[in-house]
Amino acid sequence: MAEIAYLEGPSARLAYAFTPGITPTIVFLSGYKSDMEGTKAVHLEAWAEAEGRAFLRLDYSGHGQSGGVFEGGCIGDWAADAQAVIEAVTEGPLLLVGSSMGGWIASILAKRLSARMAGFVGIAAAPDFTEDGFWASFSDDEKRKVMEEGVTYMPSAYGDPYAITKRLIEDGRDQLVLRAPLPMPYPVRLLQGTEDAAVSRETALALFDHIEGKDVRLTFLKGADHRLSEPADLAAVEAAILEVLG
Repeated sequence: MAEIAYLEGPSARLAYAFTPGITPTIVFLSGYKSDMEGTKAVHLEAWAEAEGRAFLRLDYSGHGQSGGVFEGGCIGDWAADAQAVIEAVTEGPLLLVGSSMGGWIASILAKRLSARMAGFVGIAAAPDFTEDGFWASFSDDEKRKVMEEGVTYMPSAYGDPYAITKRLIEDGRDQLVLRAPLPMPYPVRLLQGTEDAAVSRETALALFDHIEGKDVRLTFLKGADHRLSEPADLAAVEAAILEVLG
């Protein structure tokens, strides 16, 4: 495994691990409250190293080994964190691999770093989830609580309750990617589990339909859940990356 290194990001000290190799650099972008020590990130790093390919994983502020407080962050912050690490550490073409929220952040960065983009892989990608997931599911009382008190809490199947802040909701509205053109004129592969309880099939199809590109494919993995971390799921991710790499 690559050693953990640090750089000063836009709002906090950011942790990352970079493996040099053949470009495009594969950049793994993790999910909401996830970090770069997750199963997929570590597995793909080892796989990329065995293939001799450049690979980057990182922690957004408030996540994992980076500084900052999770509850103080938002999508815009985390996208800026990822961009800062990518621009400081890598050169040349990029293949962004976004898991869950990381798929949203990868979609944002695909626009900002369009000149460097060589491919996109979404793993249970969750674009616009603060608006279409959190806010859309809130009761009137929960919406009032967020706007007037600044935070509400949602139960999570993955650990402690999620703190949903007013800043997260309001910033999320500035980062939406399914309401504006999303050009991706390079290979795109989207993977979605049929038993995903966090991201719906409708979301996967909405992203698939919305991306503007000639080489965009969506694959449903029967029986797979949101984590997509079982051996068969990881093999499917590897295959998707290899397809994008051509």
